[in-house]
Amino acid sequence: MRLARGSTPRLWSRGAPAALALTALALTSSPATATTGAAATAAATATTASAAAAVATGHCARLARVRVPGAERQRAACLTELTTAGTVASGHTDPADWAGLTPKDLTVPRGVPGIQIDGYFPDTSTTNTNHGWNHDAQFVLRLPDRWNGGLVVAGTPGNREQYANDRAIADWVLARGYAYAATDKGNTGLAFHRDGSAPGDAIAEWNHRLTQLTRAARAAVAQRYLRPPSRTLATGMSNGGYLVRWQLENHPELYDGGVDWEGTLWRADGPTLLHFLPQALRAYPRYAAGGEDAERARAALHAAGFPAGSEFLWPYHHQVYWDLTQRVYREELDPGYDGAAEAGTPYCAPGTPGCDADYDYAARPDEVRRAVAEIALTGRIGKPLITLHGTLDVLLPIGRDSDVYARMVDDAGRGRLHRYYRIEDGTHTDALVDAFPDRLRPLTPCHRSAFTALENWLTQGHRPPASRTVTRPAGADAVDLLTSCALSGRR
Repeated sequence: MRLARGSTPRLWSRGAPAALALTALALTSSPATATTGAAATAAATATTASAAAAVATGHCARLARVRVPGAERQRAACLTELTTAGTVASGHTDPADWAGLTPKDLTVPRGVPGIQIDGYFPDTSTTNTNHGWNHDAQFVLRLPDRWNGGLVVAGTPGNREQYANDRAIADWVLARGYAYAATDKGNTGLAFHRDGSAPGDAIAEWNHRLTQLTRAARAAVAQRYLRPPSRTLATGMSNGGYLVRWQLENHPELYDGGVDWEGTLWRADGPTLLHFLPQALRAYPRYAAGGEDAERARAALHAAGFPAGSEFLWPYHHQVYWDLTQRVYREELDPGYDGAAEAGTPYCAPGTPGCDADYDYAARPDEVRRAVAEIALTGRIGKPLITLHGTLDVLLPIGRDSDVYARMVDDAGRGRLHRYYRIEDGTHTDALVDAFPDRLRPLTPCHRSAFTALENWLTQGHRPPASRTVTRPAGADAVDLLTSCALSGRR
């Protein structure tokens, strides 16, 4: 569904506030008779709190009472296991959504019973086929029986659906007692750019959908546990990390903080992936061909931001990521570049009309910059944010992404709210660690360390270690790297 520029979605201009107001009323005592005196007030408060606690405890308590505000459809289930240790077998996740994002030996926690609610908000696009619904704006909300008082919300990486973070993020935070909510961002799949009526609208909808889900999830949590969450944290990887940045810049009132895992950078003046991916598409074939031009091509890739030492990752990324990513995001933001064609020509040779290898963002019309400006980041975060990014990321090179965003935060005067950890030998997707265990380290444990550091920052006032490059520990084996990541640089 496309949203008109600057408009307020009807869902939140009318329906949801009313639903939230009803929720608030349901949680407020009605003073049928006047009571005076501090003792009476204290006794009444204690009685109410005790009764509320009793009602809210128990396996899947209040399942029938939880309604997600604004949802067009929802389906609730009482599960003995909310992590993927149980949801794979019960059909309450989709392993295809999270395939390729985590190391194969990542531990799966278990022992988290509770409620899962699947559903969707009103939308007109139909790319998400989960549950046979053929409806976008799908979400998943998980409410553990043993709740720690917090809520974690996430958007998905890439163009994946709502279960994409189940292994990397949801399993772990649920095992820690958090309620968890995730959205498919309102459009999915490689043709996501078809959603909407103006360039950039499909990405803009991602931001709206996470805002919408956060508001709704906070209300649903209050219905289930009879009190609102004590803290709401946003997190996500890649495009999900971009959403964390955008939310803390534009809706800090909804969150207490966030963890940004290699978020995508969008800014009208660049750099963006529309700057460095065409350079990779031009240079890599010359590098791979060898010969006298290979060293010049390697230097061109380094100059584009792909770090020295990452060459072993280039063949895979050229085959899987660079070409496709450039074409579909260019189609979303600059559909006029290739005329009537849709998302260009795969692996076209430079000089071919409309070839994405020849794409030059600086030479494109002003309306392209305006489309990017609609989804751009500013660095003006309003709540604490921890960013982590691998130094061997060759989809979103660190020097063209998070290094730049960290400077943006500082330039906006918000550096006191930010910590940035450059993870030596980390790359964009942790599954590649299995293919190159001697060259790469997983980012999943570093995300967990960052999340824990954010918790301590918010709840105890312990500021995280200073921003730094987190070096690979000397002598660390695969087990060490998969289970620990000391942000202080000390093992």
